[in-house]
Amino acid sequence: MSERKVRFSYAQLNQLCMDAFQKFGFTEAKAKIITDVLLTADLYGIQSHGMQRMVRYYKGIQKGTMKVAAEPEVIFDTPVSAVVDGHDGMGQLNGHFAMNLAIEKAKKIGVGIVTVRNSNHYGIAGYYARMAAEAGMLGFSVTNSEAIVVPTYGKKAMIGTNPQAWCMPADPYYFFFDGSTSVVTRGKLEMYNKMAEPIPDGWALDADGVESNNAAEVLANITQKAGGGILPLGGSDKAHGSHKGYGNAMVAEIFSSILSLGTTSDQTMMNNKSGISHGFMAINLAAFGDKDAIIKHMSKYLQALRDSPKAKGQKRIYTHGEPEYGFVADRKQNGIPVIDKTMTEIYDLCHYLKLDPTRYFGDYQPPKSDGMFNNNY
Repeated sequence: MSERKVRFSYAQLNQLCMDAFQKFGFTEAKAKIITDVLLTADLYGIQSHGMQRMVRYYKGIQKGTMKVAAEPEVIFDTPVSAVVDGHDGMGQLNGHFAMNLAIEKAKKIGVGIVTVRNSNHYGIAGYYARMAAEAGMLGFSVTNSEAIVVPTYGKKAMIGTNPQAWCMPADPYYFFFDGSTSVVTRGKLEMYNKMAEPIPDGWALDADGVESNNAAEVLANITQKAGGGILPLGGSDKAHGSHKGYGNAMVAEIFSSILSLGTTSDQTMMNNKSGISHGFMAINLAAFGDKDAIIKHMSKYLQALRDSPKAKGQKRIYTHGEPEYGFVADRKQNGIPVIDKTMTEIYDLCHYLKLDPTRYFGDYQPPKSDGMFNNNY
C-alpha cells in the first residue's frame, strides 16, 4: 500500500478524540472510553479500527443509528449470565459495561457470560478480552456485524466478519488473539479503496460470486446489497478451509445475536438501525486452582513456542500478542501512523465541529478535501 502515512503522538490524537466525542454530545467519561478503544487499535497496529473510524461513527450519530444518550440496560440476569439491551448506543460503551459485568460475576462465581443486543460497532474485540486479562482472568469477546461475508459456495453476503478474541495473562507477553472470521475486515477494503489500489487475490467476490480485486466495486455491492462480499477465512472453497472460517463466524453469531435474541448479521443495518450484537466471557483462573501456577504454566508453553525450531530462512516465531507489544513501544516513541486521506476526513470533521485542527496537528496539511461534509450531513 503506497499511500503516504503521517505520524502523530498519542497525546495529539487522544486530545482530538476527546474533544470531538464531547462535541458529539458524550460526557467526558464516556468520551474517554470510546477514545481508549479507538487508540488502542492504532497502538496495536490495527489501523482499520482506529482513527479511520471516527467519521463513520459521526455518520451513525447524525443518522440516528448511534444514540448518544443511550444507556445499557440489563434485561435478564442470573449469577453467571446476563443479557444487556444496548438501546442503540455506542458499541464501545455497551461493550465496556458488559465486560465489566462479566468480570464482576466471574469474581463471585468463577465465570461471567454476558450478551448484548441492539448495539453498534464496538471497535476491536480484543480490547474487551484484555479487560478480563487485566483482572487476572481469561477473557473472550465476539461480535456480529453487518452481513458482508459470503458463506462458502454462496454469492450473497449473509454473515458478518464476526471476530473472536481471547486474552490471558502471561509473562512477559499476554496471550492476545483477535481475528475476524473472514479473510479481511471491511476496514481493510476501505483503506485500499482510499488508496485506489487493487485488493489482493482471495479477499472478495463480485456480485456474481467471482473473485474481484476491485475494492470500490466490492464496497459498493455491499452497500447496495447487490451481491458478493468478503470471503470467509480460508477463501472460496473447502480445499483451503473456507468452511472453517464460515463455521467460526457462526460460532460468533451464536454467542452474540442468538443467545441474546438479537438481530442476526443478515438483518442488521436495516431501517436506520444497526442491531449489532456482542458476546463477552470472563473466566476466573482461580476456579481451576492456583491462578499464579496456571499463568506460569501458560508462560512456559508460550516461551517454548518462541524457542522452537524455525523454518528455513525464518529468524523468529511470535506468539499471539507479542507483536502488539512491539507496535505499542514504537508508536509511543515515534508516533501513531495515520493515512493521509484519513487525515483529510479528520480535518473535514474538525471544521464541521468547529474544532481548530492546528491545535492538534500544527502546520500539517492533509490532501485536499472533496467536500464530503457538504453533501453527506
